[in-house]
This record gives sequence, structure tokens and C-alpha cells, in this order.
Amino acid sequence: MLILLSCAKTMTAQTKVKYPFVTEPHYKDKASEIAFLMAQRTVSDLEKLLRVNSKIALDNHERYQVFHGDEAPSLPAVLAYTGIVFKRVDAASFSADDFDYAQDHLRLSSFGYGLLRPLDGIRNYRLEGDIKFEEWGGVSLFNSWRDVLTDAFIDDIQKQGGTLCYLASEEMKRLFHWDKVKAAVRIITPEFKVWKDGKLKTVVVYAKMCRGEMTRYIIKNKIETPQELLNFHWEGFSYNPELSDGDDWVFTSDQI
Repeated sequence: MLILLSCAKTMTAQTKVKYPFVTEPHYKDKASEIAFLMAQRTVSDLEKLLRVNSKIALDNHERYQVFHGDEAPSLPAVLAYTGIVFKRVDAASFSADDFDYAQDHLRLSSFGYGLLRPLDGIRNYRLEGDIKFEEWGGVSLFNSWRDVLTDAFIDDIQKQGGTLCYLASEEMKRLFHWDKVKAAVRIITPEFKVWKDGKLKTVVVYAKMCRGEMTRYIIKNKIETPQELLNFHWEGFSYNPELSDGDDWVFTSDQI
């Protein structure tokens, strides 16, 4: 079984975590080209493209100015991203065996790097999938990645038994020819909902936490079959067969 997580918008260039090795991203050259194009943009441009305030735009402008320099730091992707999901994955607690398992069974979708393994070394960046480059004839990052990633992604899933556990955000499907992926492999999509005031709701922060916790659960327990996922429990969340439909699996909690 292969897991897919989304990249995070927040990143770090430093860690105290010991990791066994670093690998080179498969699409490093394309990532370098994208970073070069972003480095040509002004701070004002980045405010609009990234939909951020001036401080975040300035920080990322500085990142892109040094992206290609030898002094620019890089970290394994699973440690470089610092969003809620990755805090719950908690790679700091991984053993060497956990890192090895994650390297084979976890992929991270990225607007900059395409598709990453956890130990692929990456540099800090920030992007949105709908950014279009006039240098590419107005093609968006979403569109530019589809032909590059789809077959490789399917091959990755098939090597791990032909089942994908989709724990990424919905928009990440746009990086692939999704209909082709669906036709080639089994896709399990866990959803995490809470009962509140008698209604079932998706609370984004808890959904992200659960995605990270489920990823950690799979890696720590070396889970290979989808059926084993039904035993996932965290903070009151558990599988709800009555609300699940096919491979759309719903996990609910009334303890939030």
C-alpha cells in the first residue's frame, strides 16, 4: 500500500533529527527551473501569486534568490515540511526501519518538486498549483506536472501492491491525470468527521491531524493491507461502517 500526503506551506531549513540518508528528488531539474522562474518575480508579484502578505512574500523572495546557491540548506522532505500533518507524522520519532519503510510506502505531492519520497533532500520554497508562467505559454503548475507524474505515480502504487491510501488534499489530484490513476489502482480515501450539535462536520484542523496520525500509524505498524487500516483509532476517531461507502472510509469522533 502506498500513502499520498500533500506538501505543507510552512517549512524549515534546520532540524536536530538524525536521519539515515538523503536521496535526490526524481524531478530536481524541473524544481530548479520552477524556482528560477519564481526568482524573477518581485515581492509584489509574489504577494499576488502566493496570496500572502508582504512579509511572507518577502521571505519567499529571499528564498528564491538563494535557491540555486551552494549555501542554500536542504533537508529530507518529511522533516522540511512543518505543517499540522507533518507534526503528527512525527518523523523525529522514526527508527531507521521506519524511515526505510516510509521511503518505500510514502509519497508527498509538491507543486515545486512534483512527487517526493520522504528522504528526498529539498530546499525551502512556497508555491500554489494554479501559478502560471508566461515563459511556459501560460501553463499552470497543475497542468505542467500531469504528463510528468501520472505514469510514475501509478507505477509506484503498483509496486506497493496496487492500493493507494489517499490522505492528501483534494486539489492534489489535479497534479495527475486522475481518471487514469483511478482506472489503474484501488484508491482508499479516509475522511475524518466529528459529531457536533447533532451534526456530522469536517473540522479542518482535526482532519489534518488525523491524516498525519494515520500516516504515522501505517509506518510504525508496517501496515501492508487496507483492511488493517480499519483498526485505526486516535482521540476518539474510529472507523464508522454505517457512514462509509465502498472505498470512501469515514472515521468519526464524538469526543472533540
